[in-house]
Amino acid sequence: MSGPREECGIVAVMGPQSAAEWAYLGLYALQHRGQESSGIVSTDGTRAYAHRGMGLVADVFDEQVLSLLPGHAAIGHNRYSTTGSPTLANAQPILVNYRDGFLAVAHNGNLVNARTLRRRLERKGSIFQSTMDTEVVVHLIALERETRDQAVLSALGKLRGAYSLLILTPDGLYAARDSRGFRPLSIGRRGATTVVASESCALDLLGAELDRELGPGEVLKVALDGSSEVLQVAPADAECLCVFEQIYFARPDSTLFGLSVDEARRRLGRELAREHPAAADCVFAVPDSSNSAALGYAESSGIAFELGLIRNHYVGRTFIQPGQEVRDFRVKVKYNPVASVIRGKRVVVVDDSIVRGTTSKALVGLVRDAGATEVHLRVASPPLRHPCYYGIDIPNREELIAANMSVPEIARFVGADSLGYLSFEGLYRAVGARERHCDACMSGNYRVPLERGIEEKAAFETLTLTPSN
Repeated sequence: MSGPREECGIVAVMGPQSAAEWAYLGLYALQHRGQESSGIVSTDGTRAYAHRGMGLVADVFDEQVLSLLPGHAAIGHNRYSTTGSPTLANAQPILVNYRDGFLAVAHNGNLVNARTLRRRLERKGSIFQSTMDTEVVVHLIALERETRDQAVLSALGKLRGAYSLLILTPDGLYAARDSRGFRPLSIGRRGATTVVASESCALDLLGAELDRELGPGEVLKVALDGSSEVLQVAPADAECLCVFEQIYFARPDSTLFGLSVDEARRRLGRELAREHPAAADCVFAVPDSSNSAALGYAESSGIAFELGLIRNHYVGRTFIQPGQEVRDFRVKVKYNPVASVIRGKRVVVVDDSIVRGTTSKALVGLVRDAGATEVHLRVASPPLRHPCYYGIDIPNREELIAANMSVPEIARFVGADSLGYLSFEGLYRAVGARERHCDACMSGNYRVPLERGIEEKAAFETLTLTPSN
């Protein structure tokens, strides 16, 4: 039942002498966006200092490591790979030294023309150290013979696809967002300190006040003295705000695309209750990303909201794989039903999405084993029928249950008494105009043209979900 894996989280801090410590705290707030690796690059204006490692923020950094990252400017990155394998070589931020000094880059998104650009760069003699599309950006900037501002703008002009980028140089920080605005990027201030982050929840932790979101196509430069200027706003393209940010990825305490994420999800739940009512005794969520939608469903339907499933937040990877005597182990280790709430009840279970359906099937089984007399599954988004090539880890069509089964067939497969997906109309009544959003993973409408062969390539890459999905 759990949705697709997160993408990446990025943060930049310009101003305090302990910028790396601020970036570290910002990455903590963005841990939900990536758990494979974490990294920080800082600068004192003369040289750059870097530390990257595999694992969670708390595993990668400690007080001693942070003491080795001095300076009043820093960028950080939490990674979940959508291109490139999960290895230390692919951890970010990328840091290189070239003729004009150092260059560090942190990226959230996915470039749809990365392979073409990489081939061109390799023909010119560029040598790549990773399999990430982000490294393409580094080479494009390094090859330019213009001023650094012009080099950054020229490189960004060659990129196609989804990106929010942070670029740290001896001159200062560049923050950039693609011309369609797929991925979010928020700007905050705390006194003379500037903070840029994927989500506003990182600003909250740092005590920075949200100023605004970087606009689609905007490139902001923050100099080492704290002054800032907008270098460019790209020609206006039709916005393609990723609708799954509101449905699933972002933390509910963030403000995203001008909306409270919690309120947007409550609206999704209210629309879902109107479209797919159920005769039931209680409503509960598949925690945690569906909590707000379940509250909205309960509010609209008048059915009592309960805590029917409890999530274990301390689940890491385990080498122990019990046999059939512990059926659906990977789901049971993550979720546990509250039998006193469920026993003898007709229940509505609200989730944000269904990917392969295997977790949904296991969870419906857990709820029935806890004594539910009826299980009505409600999904706060339209069916996922297509892969994403703009930075979300949604697998190919062969693995997506909604691409291969009808809704009644899915209901039978997962064992639910009824199943209801939110319509596109309900989705956009909740989050705003459809023409502003990208819903390619649901509709198949890829509004930014894909590089030839990208679909076939994606089918063979490691685009898998977490074991619990």
